[in-house]
Amino acid sequence: MIKVIVCDDQEIVCQGLRTIINSDPKIEVVATAHDGSELLPLLEKLQPDLVLMDLKMPVMNGVQATQRIRQTYPQVKILILTTYDDDEWLFDAIRGGASGYLLKDTPASTLIQAIKGTVAGETFIDPAVAGKILTSISESKKQVLHKSLIQLSDREMDIMQLMARGLTNADIARELFLSEGTVRNYTSAIFAKLGVNDRTQAVIAALKHGLVNLDF
Repeated sequence: MIKVIVCDDQEIVCQGLRTIINSDPKIEVVATAHDGSELLPLLEKLQPDLVLMDLKMPVMNGVQATQRIRQTYPQVKILILTTYDDDEWLFDAIRGGASGYLLKDTPASTLIQAIKGTVAGETFIDPAVAGKILTSISESKKQVLHKSLIQLSDREMDIMQLMARGLTNADIARELFLSEGTVRNYTSAIFAKLGVNDRTQAVIAALKHGLVNLDF
């Protein structure tokens, strides 16, 4: 059973998400919180697998809470669920260590899939959010590695593009007629070439260096 805590400052949203998530027999909402200060004490007590996190909340917002969770409970996955696809806080949440980023108009079935996939180590990024990530990166003053120095094979490029679409390793394997183990090997090679440690960082790096497009 996947244990989830919903953190959103609107009670009606918390209750709605509880109903949607609990409709799946493999997931249970074990608690709700209305800001980060309410959330943090629940983590030690309930040991959730995932926090479904809003961004704009009083007292301690979602960005601050995400940073605290990554520092203290690195095993807990954080899936951002926000109304704001153009909010700078979203990019701050990425840097803070969130594992996925969805908008609140996401269909219920996609939300359920994202929760399960995120706990399994996959990455789910809403296309609108991915576009904002790309914009934020392009405006950054930080020095970046030139695209020509990153050389992915044709097969690695195919996998990277599907990864950016949020497909799991199993989905990619079916799409490309490969074994799941082969996809994992390619994914590890992609991480090494991009100098990253996980799928979220890989997608962000690929967007930064123009290795994938968002026209899907």
